[in-house]
Amino acid sequence: MTLQFSVLASGSTGNAIYVQTGEQRLLIDAGLSGKKIVENLHAIGVDPAALDALIVTHEHSDHIKSVGVLSRKYQLPVYANLKTWQAMEGLIGKVPLEQKFHLDRNRPEAFGNIELEPFHVSHDAADPMFFVFHHEGKKLALATDMGYVSDQIKGTVKNADAYIFESNHDINLLRMGRYPWNVKKRILGDSGHVSNEDSAYALADIVGERTSRIYLAHLSRDNNMKDLARMTVKQVLEEEETGIGHTFHLYDTDPFLPTSLHAL
Repeated sequence: MTLQFSVLASGSTGNAIYVQTGEQRLLIDAGLSGKKIVENLHAIGVDPAALDALIVTHEHSDHIKSVGVLSRKYQLPVYANLKTWQAMEGLIGKVPLEQKFHLDRNRPEAFGNIELEPFHVSHDAADPMFFVFHHEGKKLALATDMGYVSDQIKGTVKNADAYIFESNHDINLLRMGRYPWNVKKRILGDSGHVSNEDSAYALADIVGERTSRIYLAHLSRDNNMKDLARMTVKQVLEEEETGIGHTFHLYDTDPFLPTSLHAL
């Protein structure tokens, strides 16, 4: 079977991604209630009891809300790096020792016929990391919660078949919005989140001849809108003559509704 995926939920209120092949079914992050994640899995035709692993990117609440609940209910093995485990362990409740596994962000990990390639991002968490999924020559890149897109990240995710890529905020909406200045400063800083415009210019550097889809992810509920994010990114990608609308297309994600299950 091909590499398939769905963005179950993405936004400042909660994040979860589903990736599967014929052999493996992976859940990446569980930032909504367990009930909602189960509902969204059922909506794309997936039985949560068939999941093989739950992989955690970092310990922020919009990524781990139901990690403990799901791991206990479905006896799911949970994978995270050491510092993330240390940071989230007191937040997710008891997870049996035999269900705890460690990832090394400097070493790829095989999950059946999916190779998981971790990479570090600059974000205000203990040791945040995101992933490229490889399967039979196909490449899916998941990259959100980044203060900026480093050259190392660009090199790792370059020319993926599909991207789930952060487009968190519109800078003007954020600056004029209701957040206190210290929160605005954190979001705008090198350990915060990527703006629509910065996302667009990063994508212009990394899309390639095999790229077919870009999902704009982790949109702020208060400082962004789907139409605005899409318009900003589309405009830059058109100016940079990347092939948008011809060789690849932009797709929305939603804080509560899953995208359809797509096969690469």
